[in-house]
Amino acid sequence: MIELHNIDCMDYLKTLENNSFDLAIVDIPYGLGNKLTNGGTWASKYKKHDASWDILPSKQYFIELFRVSNNQIIFGGNYAHKYLPSNRHFIIWDKLSHMPTMADCEYAWSSFDTNAKIFKHPRNTNVKRIHITQKPVKLYEWLLMNYAKEGDKILDTHLGSGSIAIACHNLGFDLVGCELDKEYYDAACKRLKQHQAQLTIF
Repeated sequence: MIELHNIDCMDYLKTLENNSFDLAIVDIPYGLGNKLTNGGTWASKYKKHDASWDILPSKQYFIELFRVSNNQIIFGGNYAHKYLPSNRHFIIWDKLSHMPTMADCEYAWSSFDTNAKIFKHPRNTNVKRIHITQKPVKLYEWLLMNYAKEGDKILDTHLGSGSIAIACHNLGFDLVGCELDKEYYDAACKRLKQHQAQLTIF
């Protein structure tokens, strides 16, 4: 079952019991604001050229995330290192291209105690982008196949484009996703429904 909510994730997390989810896969804001020089973020190009959305989650967010989930994969964890324990296992998404104004790869902190892994998949595909930080469905499918077990319940506190929802649907995982921005929530829901309808046709 895929449940998507237009809600502040902190409000949702506070309603949950301990260990409600087996795995949280989240892509948090980095908190870099309008920084574009020498890389950084595209926050100033996002929506109405407003970087107010790009605020690093608070310490309380991570406390709640760890309370409600057994394991975590956190994209942008390198920006939240002051809130995260040192870890053995990390994940690198290699975008297979050199982009002068954007990162060639992305780092994800994880709670797993195994060897680090690299997933190679291009950022730029023929998939229409509905979110500036949109990640490929294939990335989430790879994460689920490598880190989730059959029957696991998945949490995403920053749904964004909904790529994880499509991946969970494809692989049969239950998911709860939260998205604060109504515009992106609606777009993610529409994207998921269109994907589900296409699969039904074929």
